[in-house]
Amino acid sequence: MQQHCLKQLRLLKLGGMAHALEQQWESPNTYGELGFDERLELLVSQETTARANSRLQRLVKSARFKVAAQMHDIDYGHPRGLKQTQIASLQSGDWINNNQNLVITGPTGCGKTYLACALGNNACHQDKSVRYYRATRLFEMLTLGHGDGTYLKLINQLAKADVLIIDDWGLEQLTQSQRNDLLEIMEDRHGSKSTLVTSQLPTTKWHSFIGDPTLADAILDRLLHNAHKLQLKGESMRKMKASLTQDEHLV
Repeated sequence: MQQHCLKQLRLLKLGGMAHALEQQWESPNTYGELGFDERLELLVSQETTARANSRLQRLVKSARFKVAAQMHDIDYGHPRGLKQTQIASLQSGDWINNNQNLVITGPTGCGKTYLACALGNNACHQDKSVRYYRATRLFEMLTLGHGDGTYLKLINQLAKADVLIIDDWGLEQLTQSQRNDLLEIMEDRHGSKSTLVTSQLPTTKWHSFIGDPTLADAILDRLLHNAHKLQLKGESMRKMKASLTQDEHLV
């Protein structure tokens, strides 16, 4: 009878409840004195927790972060102008709830990608859908989409994500088609979703980088006018952390 009950729960996709019920049967001394309502509450609670954990795993997997970054591992000791109050404010998620954007700029190796992934991971924990792309890879996918018929599907996916992370923006000059694609993305997301962009280029150079003055005005108006800005500085953290001792160098 017990195995039949467990089978039925799993067929109903109540795996968390089934696991909790097994635990209760295997530990009668622990649960035997609890009333029916108390035991039922435990079953429901564990099913709820199991579903929340499963959804979180799906959100993180779908985001495809470059690094498995965590908010509690952010390094505030490195002199790069990063303030804990700024990160604490962003961690609250209000910028996402208010459909605001975030721009992180600074020299190579100062931790822009890690910060972006940590904030994206934090958003997943707040039940937000996130998509991470390196800028060059995103534009490659959009270009391919124009050719193989998947462009509209990709554009719709980008439009629906609560947070879109575009990492390493500004490394390669944009083509006319890429400018148009970027405007399409910003137009779809403006005022309804949040976009996080990291770049080595300061925002003052973005207009000239985009190239087309008319499109640049339209893109940057939608991206920057409601954006929080983190401007990092300092030497490369990778360079400092990866420095080899004399004994570690290959001979």
